[in-house]
Amino acid sequence: MQTYFFLVAALSYAVCAVLPAKQDKLIAGLTGVAWLSHAATLWLDLMAPGTLRFGFSAMLSAALWVSVGAYWIENRNFSLDGLRRMVMPCAVLAIGLAWAFPGNQVILEGKSAVFGWHITVAVLAYSTLTIAAFHAVLMALQESRLHTRSESRGFLASALDQLPALLTMEKLLFRMIGLGFVLLSLTVLSGIVFSEKLLGKVLTWDHKSVFTMLSWLLFAVLLAGRHWRGWRGKTALTFTLAGFATLLLGYVGSRFVLEVVLHRGFA
Repeated sequence: MQTYFFLVAALSYAVCAVLPAKQDKLIAGLTGVAWLSHAATLWLDLMAPGTLRFGFSAMLSAALWVSVGAYWIENRNFSLDGLRRMVMPCAVLAIGLAWAFPGNQVILEGKSAVFGWHITVAVLAYSTLTIAAFHAVLMALQESRLHTRSESRGFLASALDQLPALLTMEKLLFRMIGLGFVLLSLTVLSGIVFSEKLLGKVLTWDHKSVFTMLSWLLFAVLLAGRHWRGWRGKTALTFTLAGFATLLLGYVGSRFVLEVVLHRGFA
């Protein structure tokens, strides 16, 4: 059954990525089918009685699942066809990686109830900031197209032309960053306060913790700069992408090295 859900999700995402924007009703319907099939795949793959399967691919898959859901909701209010063309192929790649690299099983017995909440909030934080990163890339491409005054009408150019105005995109970006920062703060706080209960050891400043804190600091500086100095444009996009890249290195990168390169379990 899980294989069927996987195939339906992957094929639906792939078709959604290449459909022309005028097929908006078909795109919306296929997105719903893909998103629900992806949810079923995640549930069957990650959850089992008394255990939780987790790893770098699971984090990416869950992040893209939330990202597709965010696109699906926001697209009802704004034309975000360019976002669809970026998110859908990444979603196909993410569920493929989750299938190829299933991760490690974590025994929940004996762990604090806080553990589940910590993982959930962490996934939501990574997911929200992932969609913010996609959004920032779109804005950078959109701004570049405006400055070069290009007349090209290719696959990507037509999608960029259908995006809302840059000011609207910027408002959406900071709305997502604000929510992602709150969730990331809760993740960091729960990791610090409940470290011993969560993982059975006192918090250690390993590379994962350092990268996560660095990412939190970058987003904090960005939001402070936005509030006090009115930061926008290239400065905002640079901080957004730098914060996301650092966060990606902090968890997904470290988990990839542990699982795929070193063949080690949950850490």
